[in-house]
Amino acid sequence: MSEEQHVDLVVLGLGPGGESVATEAAKAGLTVVGVDERLVGGECPYYGCIPSKMVIRAADALAEARRVADLAGSATVAPDFSPVATRIRDEATDDWDDAVAVERLEKAGVTFVRGHGRLAGEGVVEVAGTRYVARVGVVLNTGTAPAAPPVEGLADTPFWTNRDVLRATEAPSSLVVVGGGAIGAELAQAFARFGSRVSVLEAAPRILALEEPEASEVVAASFARDGVQVLAGASIRSVTYADGRFTVAFTDADSTDLDLDADRLLVAAGRRPNLHDIGLETVGLDPSARSLETDERMRAGERLWAIGDITGKGAFTHMSMYQAGIAVRDLTGTDGPWASYHAVPRVTFTDPEVGWVGMTGQQARDARLTVRVGTGALAESTRGWIHGPGGDGVVKVVEDADAGYLVGATSVGPTGGEVLSMLATAVHARVPTAVLREQVLAYPTFHRAVSSALAALA
Repeated sequence: MSEEQHVDLVVLGLGPGGESVATEAAKAGLTVVGVDERLVGGECPYYGCIPSKMVIRAADALAEARRVADLAGSATVAPDFSPVATRIRDEATDDWDDAVAVERLEKAGVTFVRGHGRLAGEGVVEVAGTRYVARVGVVLNTGTAPAAPPVEGLADTPFWTNRDVLRATEAPSSLVVVGGGAIGAELAQAFARFGSRVSVLEAAPRILALEEPEASEVVAASFARDGVQVLAGASIRSVTYADGRFTVAFTDADSTDLDLDADRLLVAAGRRPNLHDIGLETVGLDPSARSLETDERMRAGERLWAIGDITGKGAFTHMSMYQAGIAVRDLTGTDGPWASYHAVPRVTFTDPEVGWVGMTGQQARDARLTVRVGTGALAESTRGWIHGPGGDGVVKVVEDADAGYLVGATSVGPTGGEVLSMLATAVHARVPTAVLREQVLAYPTFHRAVSSALAALA
């Protein structure tokens, strides 16, 4: 017979959002149990945002050094992956050990349980023979895992996912990347700058297919300068591995059958939600679902909340943290504000960076809005001209012409993610376009391209 313990709250999954909920609920006086079979802190600090950006930071330094010849004389560049690998191991991940995170959680008053937790009815979670009965309820933050496409032979090969590539100690001599979305694009460019021969296979007609076409075009041009081979519109037929080499057989956009060989294969073709084995069926939910539907308070059912990737509102750390704050307010009886998703931002840390918020032009048209769009090229701005090599980019704004405010924007450039902040504020607060046009923007800055884009609205 299993042991039974009565508590106020169980948090199942301790990624950034789950850790935040558990900590804040404990500080509010609730008795909290936090459950995770993986590393406390989730994907972001160990296999995602933090270590990947450390690789990108190092790769960008190499790229800037190579631009010296066009700007300031000469420089010799000799890529070495070992410094960034050491930083990731020693500074970012403690050699993929979460002892510090667990200690932080427990100091906040949370009882941590390592193991696979499953719902066992309303307000009940079972872990390794112990039933935790939660008076307030359960918060789910189980996240996602790397997904692999059903390609013949792939499962039998030692391919990399994001979890493997960020534990690499050296850059491979050659690399094939399956997937030209954010993760694939960021790492493809970074390893190319470390000297790897890189090819990207993307099923969509262009890389970064979720972004505006103008963003994809600028990044593709940058990839070409870095020597990254982009094969968009590709369909992979099979993958084999022999004598330390991968062979990827694919059909290109012109229906020609081709092969690619490489030392390493990185699969960055999406993620799957960790929902199939957490007992959703015991609370009337579908364990085969791609996401859980939640209300504005993050409620997914009776005494049940869900936050993070599994809600389908964006697989971003900032989204998980945003939803965590909402869930904490609800479960502790504090008033809103509640969830709103009209101005969700994201940044892809390629060079140039791609920042986006709200809607693309196509999404706005699909929503039957009266749409006006405007663009401003960074290279045509004074700051872009001063910057020279590496200064390409574009700002695109999407306006609901009937309402008179922006519903979306894209910022591509050396600091695209930072320029995005003013656009995200405009979309979030529904600042009238006329007011934005009146704003005085400092000269010479990249964000003056926003004024150019606003002036071009048509």
